[in-house]
Amino acid sequence: MKAAINNWRFVILMSLTLGLAPFVPEPHIWGKIKWIAGGAKGMAALDWFDFVFHAIPWVLLIRLSVLQLTGKLKKEALDVK
Repeated sequence: MKAAINNWRFVILMSLTLGLAPFVPEPHIWGKIKWIAGGAKGMAALDWFDFVFHAIPWVLLIRLSVLQLTGKLKKEALDVK
């Protein structure tokens, strides 16, 4: 599991598929972000779960980017070997 969340190809693929699906008329996560930015009026628990579900790949991508920029990803890879 740790190898999957540190794999750039996997995380990018998840962000572009699960993170954006459904794509029409606009990416689903974008619609949820606009809804939350507008005050989240009328959002039920299922809507919040849906937002978290679609946001997880983006959070992993941001996490992986931060680790790469700080150099901690290289240190972790060396410790595993």
